[in-house]
Amino acid sequence: MTPDTTALVSRLGRPLRLIVTGGGTGGHTYPALTAVRTLRARLAAAGGALDVLWIGTAAGLEARVAGSEGIPFRTVATGKIRRSANPLKLISPANVKDMGRVPLGVAQARTAVAEFDPDVVLGTGGYVAVPVGMAARMCHRPLVVHEQTVRLGLGNRALARMATRVAVSSESTLGFLPDSARPHAVVTGNPVRPEVLTGRGDKAVQTLGLWGFDREAPTVYVTGGAQGSQQINQLISDILPWLLGHANVIHQCGPAHEAGLRARVAALPAHIRARYLVSGFIGPELPDVLALADVVVSRSGAGTLAELTALGRAAVFIPLAGSAGNEQEHNARHLADAGAAVALIGPATSDALQDTIGPLLTDPARRAEIARRAREHGRPDAAERLVDVLLSVLDR
Repeated sequence: MTPDTTALVSRLGRPLRLIVTGGGTGGHTYPALTAVRTLRARLAAAGGALDVLWIGTAAGLEARVAGSEGIPFRTVATGKIRRSANPLKLISPANVKDMGRVPLGVAQARTAVAEFDPDVVLGTGGYVAVPVGMAARMCHRPLVVHEQTVRLGLGNRALARMATRVAVSSESTLGFLPDSARPHAVVTGNPVRPEVLTGRGDKAVQTLGLWGFDREAPTVYVTGGAQGSQQINQLISDILPWLLGHANVIHQCGPAHEAGLRARVAALPAHIRARYLVSGFIGPELPDVLALADVVVSRSGAGTLAELTALGRAAVFIPLAGSAGNEQEHNARHLADAGAAVALIGPATSDALQDTIGPLLTDPARRAEIARRAREHGRPDAAERLVDVLLSVLDR
């Protein structure tokens, strides 16, 4: 049920106060930012306003994002648990030292929460969310925890037991919650930036000058994230002549890798070279590129999954080995097991990539079926759903 925002604004008689915490990576930071933007717009439409304080770490991405948005920012001390399959290695000097910082962080967070006096606290994961979530509980403020990945991160696992509501991105996550948290859990999906959903493929052709692309052939978008992936770049380079014989390719390779790939392209036959665009970074054009793409080759971070399923894109996932808690492999398996993506699990070779992507390029029906199933897992309204949860706790 959607909360009555107009009635809430009238009852408050002042701006709603929100503390948001979470960060370290884009996977925690950007869903929080999208939720803030969506909540602000919801309140403004009802004649209200939003006051926000973001609590994070000075070195995290969240500090830069909050600054660029004009959101007041405050830091607290935090510790990091270095995972290991061997329980004895968890008791390492570095872990012990960092855990010793947690009480300081809780004290700092409690001061911040008491001074700001929020109506609600939103935690989106990362180690910094733990002391802030604990402080919210101590100050008797409603706490909403949002989990982006299929499995719970360590921070959100700790906070789930004390949260007022737990918002998760997938039904599969519910089984990983502590028993005490399940009655308060709701599936919202992972907030996706609205602009990602409004791209136009023809605009990408115009903006990027893709005049050599064969519009009868499928288009593949390859990305390893903002900084690129040496692994993905090498795999694509190994199969590039074959790949360009079946598809157009837009390759976002990362600024540090662009020169090497351009040299590789120069050796290609002219008739297929025109089907390939390599770029160090794809910025504002990304929504249009995603609209043009028939297949996406990428890592399997939570944000990427949210965007591709919301759009309904066929994808080949190459999980980042060693990601925290092996979350990228879990994310990729989750969709692959549902027939909503293809995943290269384990050692990724150029032969395996060619064998995997080939059927998606030569069989439009197979590609369309994977895209359809991906769309079934997508939640393009996730930000609105999360805002519903934030507003609902205010009536308690």
